[in-house]
Amino acid sequence: MAITKEQIFAVADDLDAAGQNPTLANVRKQLGGGSFTTISEAMNEWRARKASQAAPIREPAPASITEKLAELGGDLWAVALDMANNRLAAEREALEAVRQETEAARQEAAELADQLTVELDEAKGRIAALEAAEAAAKGEAEALREKLAAAGEKAATAEARAGELRTELDHAHQEARQVRSERDKAQEKAATSADQVEALRADLAAANSKATEVERRAVELRADLERANQAAVEQQKAAQALAGQLDQVRGELAKVQAKADAADLAHQEQRKQIAAEAHRQAERLTATQAERDAARKEASQAREEAATLRGRLEALETVMAAGKGEGKGDSTRNA
Repeated sequence: MAITKEQIFAVADDLDAAGQNPTLANVRKQLGGGSFTTISEAMNEWRARKASQAAPIREPAPASITEKLAELGGDLWAVALDMANNRLAAEREALEAVRQETEAARQEAAELADQLTVELDEAKGRIAALEAAEAAAKGEAEALREKLAAAGEKAATAEARAGELRTELDHAHQEARQVRSERDKAQEKAATSADQVEALRADLAAANSKATEVERRAVELRADLERANQAAVEQQKAAQALAGQLDQVRGELAKVQAKADAADLAHQEQRKQIAAEAHRQAERLTATQAERDAARKEASQAREEAATLRGRLEALETVMAAGKGEGKGDSTRNA
């Protein structure tokens, strides 16, 4: 809130009534603040008003003096008043000059005070900024101390780890020396086993030749197996055909037997012929059964031979796989 002239005049009047000099500092102190320029301008106006209020007033001489100094007193009083007025005018002029000089000095002091106030505010702001910067610097210093402590711990850990790594490096050097020694021994052993490698190569060539022979034999066995399977199928078909014939003979025998039973009473001779025919049919049935049994036996033997050939084929394939695996391993070692 801005300070008014009336407030300044009131404070100046109170100070003057209390017998105190209403200086700019006293007035500003009583107001609790304010611009020195505003207070100075208002105080100049207040002093001008006070000076005009103190101007001399011409009054008539008292009656007692007038009576006693009727003739000379009036002239003397007039002369005295003129002298007093002249002296007062001179003093007023001198006072006005002093007042103007004082006003100029006060104006300069007010401007200087305002400037000092601004500079003081700026200084307070800088001080506050410096205090904040100091607090921030203290915080950063504390953080740096913590980081330094952490770095010290890390350095100690790193030093310990470096010691461990040096130990591991020594062990690695020892292992490297051992590996080099083993490598030298392996090279010597490799040079010694060159003849063995040649022998193994010869064995490999023989194994490859044997594998080729085994493969050829496996092809032949596969062909034999296929032929045996075909024969078994044909035998099975023949057995099925014989079984059909047997069933047909049985049917015919039943028919003949039925006819023989029907004609037994009427024709004895025919019964004999029928018996003979039945005997022949029985013989045919027996022969057919024998042929069926033989066919079954042959089919069973064919199946057994097929199983045997299949087992031999699987064994040969196993031998061939083993020979190929050894050949690849020897090739890899030779490489």
